[in-house]
Amino acid sequence: MMLQDGSTQLLCLTASSGVPLFTRGASRQLPFSVIGSLNGVHMFGGGQGVVLSCCETEGGGKVVWRVFQESVMLIAVSGGGPGGAGSSSKEEEARLQRLLENVWNCMVLVLGQDELANMRNVERIKRDLRSCFSLIDQLLEERHEGFLGNLTHCADSLLPPNPTLVQEAVDGFAQAADSEFGCLLVHGRIAAATEKWWRLAPQEVVLLSVLMRSLSASGSASCDYPVFLPHGSPTVAHRLLRFHLLPGADVCVLCGPTPSLHRAESGLVGRFWSPLVETLRDCLAVGERCLPASISLRPDMLALLLINRETRRSVSCVRAPTNHPLSGPPLLSKARCWELLKLFYSFSMTRYFSQEETLCVSPEERTQKGNTEDFVLGFTHQPLQCYLVTEECKSFGLQTAQHQLFLVTPPSVPTFALRTAATQTLSDIVTATGF
Repeated sequence: MMLQDGSTQLLCLTASSGVPLFTRGASRQLPFSVIGSLNGVHMFGGGQGVVLSCCETEGGGKVVWRVFQESVMLIAVSGGGPGGAGSSSKEEEARLQRLLENVWNCMVLVLGQDELANMRNVERIKRDLRSCFSLIDQLLEERHEGFLGNLTHCADSLLPPNPTLVQEAVDGFAQAADSEFGCLLVHGRIAAATEKWWRLAPQEVVLLSVLMRSLSASGSASCDYPVFLPHGSPTVAHRLLRFHLLPGADVCVLCGPTPSLHRAESGLVGRFWSPLVETLRDCLAVGERCLPASISLRPDMLALLLINRETRRSVSCVRAPTNHPLSGPPLLSKARCWELLKLFYSFSMTRYFSQEETLCVSPEERTQKGNTEDFVLGFTHQPLQCYLVTEECKSFGLQTAQHQLFLVTPPSVPTFALRTAATQTLSDIVTATGF
């Protein structure tokens, strides 16, 4: 494969002529001859009436193709190896297909669909696409800790200790800015948002959060950034006004021509957010735990992902073990706990549980859903619980009408106790927060 084990490389070419637009990902890039061959075999299949979407290499690597708007071809190449440890071929294909969809939506978010569907000047498109690189690189950072929205298409959220206060502030701030779309991000996760913000397509909510994290990392106090909504408004741009409140806390609104950035920054930010400085600090204190301190989590829990299936929101957290038994496997790092949580989520969703259909479901995802349905035909019921036992950990998945919970525990937890631990954790969080 000529890629490092576990690495993923993304290739973007013009669909008609195969001209490379950019490559991102693995430090050791594929040779131009290999890129040309990957494009050529896809074009050959198309000429024979065959759509080539995925193939597997002898070394365990994976190649996935997808053409968007008959204009842009995206190819994801995975090197396999340790990076895919614990994941099957089906799970890796689903991950790469999701990556291609996210990257295309990211390109539309920044440049708009018309610009990409009607390429009149390839060299100019190459230059314009550079503005997407920071977002695309975030999508490629599979080991990035703390954020699972790229995989789940659910908004990474943080549950604040005083939800009513921050919700009223977000609603009032958005209304004063002539907008129905407002959002408060704390440590890169959504702490509160207006009702219309939650009505955006799940992919849009996730990508806007990725964009906000990227803009916040730039260090600017505020910005006025044009964005296209990949599903809601792919051809007409909106203004994204973002304001830095405290280190780790940012607020944004989607609006039209008014208000100006200066008027919003000078007249609205202080008016709505200065009285809430202490409340914001309380939100920041929640940190990566994402849950208020009033919620007591089990001491034997390594990682947790809770999804609200109706609102398409999620909360997740990891607690690396601290007590090392005298005899037993070495302690897992936080990074490995995050990876195990993601692998178990993919394992459960490709085999047992259902993912909600949206207006934005891709053909590949429909195929994936069909494959899952074929797998469960052997069952006389829709699976609602599943578990997995490995040398590193034990995991349990629980699905209800409104929630999905994924729990990772140490191997020392008795297998028969996993269901009780999961149901009790779900009950404790939902009862305390109403999530």
